[in-house]
Amino acid sequence: MSEPTTEAGYHQTSPEARSYLPVTVDKSHLVTIGERLYTESIELIRELVNNAYDADATEVKVTVTPESVSVEDNGTGMDLEGLQQYFVIGSQEKLQRPKSPVFKRDRIGQFGIGKFATLSACQRFSVLTQKENFAARVVFDKEAWSQEVGEWRLPLEILSPDSARANGTTVTLQGLTKQFLPEDVERKIVEGVPLKAPHFAVMLNHKPVTPKSFSGHRIPFLEGTEFGPVSGEIIILPASASSLEELGIEVKVKQVTVRRDLFGAETWGKVAARIRGEIHADFLPITSDRSGFIIDSAEYRAFVQIMQRVMNEVHAVLTRLMGKGEKRAASRALGEALERITKALFRNPDFSPFGPLPIGDPGGIGGAAATKSVETGGGDGKPVGMSKRGAGGKRKKSPTAKRLTPDAVVRRLKMGQAGISCCLDHFGEAGPESFSEGTTVYINRDHPLYKRECKKADAHTMHIARLLTQEISLMKDPRNPRQAFERQSKLLRDAFIED
Repeated sequence: MSEPTTEAGYHQTSPEARSYLPVTVDKSHLVTIGERLYTESIELIRELVNNAYDADATEVKVTVTPESVSVEDNGTGMDLEGLQQYFVIGSQEKLQRPKSPVFKRDRIGQFGIGKFATLSACQRFSVLTQKENFAARVVFDKEAWSQEVGEWRLPLEILSPDSARANGTTVTLQGLTKQFLPEDVERKIVEGVPLKAPHFAVMLNHKPVTPKSFSGHRIPFLEGTEFGPVSGEIIILPASASSLEELGIEVKVKQVTVRRDLFGAETWGKVAARIRGEIHADFLPITSDRSGFIIDSAEYRAFVQIMQRVMNEVHAVLTRLMGKGEKRAASRALGEALERITKALFRNPDFSPFGPLPIGDPGGIGGAAATKSVETGGGDGKPVGMSKRGAGGKRKKSPTAKRLTPDAVVRRLKMGQAGISCCLDHFGEAGPESFSEGTTVYINRDHPLYKRECKKADAHTMHIARLLTQEISLMKDPRNPRQAFERQSKLLRDAFIED
């Protein structure tokens, strides 16, 4: 009977002749792996705080000094078996038991290698823990550990339980090789720790760390996928609060920010700086370094489809809000411009296209001269109505000139029994800057000059006043534009001269 052969044609020996090769891992590789998993050393502190959260702590005290960093919690603590589990590399404990025993929290920790990664930022770290009648300290010294030959062992010191101290764990990093600034630590805790969870608080150098809060227009949403829900809230900040710092929407898995994303809002221009918020999608698979998602997964593709629909809604709301804000600003600027022009016309009554002006106080609403709003049909696009005196003193409608958009701003300058309608509306970038038809003056909000000047309140008012005085002066004597422009110059000067 012939001996069995392998695929390569070699003859197999008997089982008794087989031997085995040991698989070893150099201790230094653990630190290297940890450094790759935690690309920023400061993320180690975030990981330690999240370990406290997983241990059902209600309070975590983080202390950062130039010499050391300590993270103290009042969680369940560890017994001897728990300590042994704590130092298992790549432990599956939190995957096998994803809920914490007391508060049933979704446990955040995953890889179990954070304590080795800690050695990339310090020379040693110690773990002091107490659980009921058990207390112990483990000191992990990088130099001593790397020099030890044979088994990987850490010195364990069994302590007498402290009756004045409750259950909990304190991890201390000493002999720091990298600097930790308190403000950077706070930023990392805010974005990477579930601060909004009930029964959980974090103190940093004796001060509470609070989650970020934004004010603005809120768009909450809850969408379902076959893998789980996607929920959150998008916030559109006021234009005055827009910022390029920490740009984007936070995407959280188990209440921890994995990354920020604009989900296409980067194509919206500068208004993207007004978009903030947070999204929760616990089913998303994350990369080993927790800096992103596995984008070729079915879960991520389902998530992207949901976010496309959400961002379409956000863009529609943002467009409406911008229109309302621009309309309010245009209305304020037009009102102020008309008040100033009224004052200038009373100083120069012979410039008025309405004939002799009545004597009275030009500043009072409802007096001889006033500006007042005119309805635009509730935004339904109805045209401006203009009226004039007909034979026998009867009022009759004059032909309407332009159909208005819902964003039109219309006000009337009334002086005695006469007046003009002033309309700010959209007539296209290629349209005229301003024009008049009958007793209505139109100003084009799409014109490039208007867009430039409307960004500042003072320039906005001056721009509108310039165009209105131009049209009013031409109404007075359209056959003599040179004289009309001289009148406009004086009207404009008197409109903005200080009393």
